Amino acid sequence: MVLVFVEHNNGNFKKTALEAMTYGKKTADALGVECKALTFGNNPAINSIGEYGASEILVVDSEHLSAFDSQVYSNTIADIAKANNASVIVTTHNSSGMGITGRLAIKLNAACGSGVNSLPVVSGSDLIVEKKIFSGKAISKVKLSGEVKVISVTGNTLPPEQTGSACPVTATDVSVDAPKVKVISHDKQSGGALPLPEAELVVSAGRGMKGPENWGIIEELAAALGATTACSRPVADTGWRPHHEHVGQTGVAIRPNLYIAAGISGAIQHLAGVNSSKCIVVINKDPEAPFFKAADYGVCADLFDVVPKLTAAIKKAKGN
Repeated sequence: MVLVFVEHNNGNFKKTALEAMTYGKKTADALGVECKALTFGNNPAINSIGEYGASEILVVDSEHLSAFDSQVYSNTIADIAKANNASVIVTTHNSSGMGITGRLAIKLNAACGSGVNSLPVVSGSDLIVEKKIFSGKAISKVKLSGEVKVISVTGNTLPPEQTGSACPVTATDVSVDAPKVKVISHDKQSGGALPLPEAELVVSAGRGMKGPENWGIIEELAAALGATTACSRPVADTGWRPHHEHVGQTGVAIRPNLYIAAGISGAIQHLAGVNSSKCIVVINKDPEAPFFKAADYGVCADLFDVVPKLTAAIKKAKGN
């Protein structure tokens, strides 16, 4: 059986959770086994998980699970996996997934594939998966052996697919440990745009913007595309933009379908966090900018001329 841990945020399942559910269902089909979902806490959207391939939804409701604690979460997921004889456990490779994947593998004495970006290939009793290594410069094929495998799936590996229908929801009684860490406060990102790890379209800019007062043209382009905004580290460090928009090796690692970079030179630290993007468009007036070597499309021109014209063209194409 394949068990997929799906997180929700105030009753809403994130796109990455639905991607993990789809990944789990396709893996279960390849193995010829059942696929179940596991979530913590009751919410009105639970039944929707069945639409993405779960044959049953296991629910654990405990006050000890109200705030994320990697040790408590991994202990609980491991207990459920053992009780259901799960051979594959799938999680999302986000901040919480990275905190529990390794713990789960140790607790279950399992093979571990973290941050995979391909569906597994079945080879006898083994699974072969792929993942990016060396800051995205190479791809590693990893063979997962043994009776139990734990896999965390990188966002945008595959789109969510509604291939199922409503399924039973089962309240599961399991002992949940009290967390050893107390969460005093929790600040959340505001705004209507998708968080960067989930965004399929991202518009980013760097020091070429010359100052925070010029950021309006980037926000307008992002609004026209329905994209999330991002920035380079120097921009965040100088306070031009909030730190949660910083993408790169020391910021948020992303892999959107489209990444537009305006006024960013393309230092190796920045590239490490964005070079898994499916399409990179670079706008920079410096023809020697290293980012052009990583770009699918490059525009060597002044961003203050190009970005407004690009925004106007997008609006015209959309009939706005």
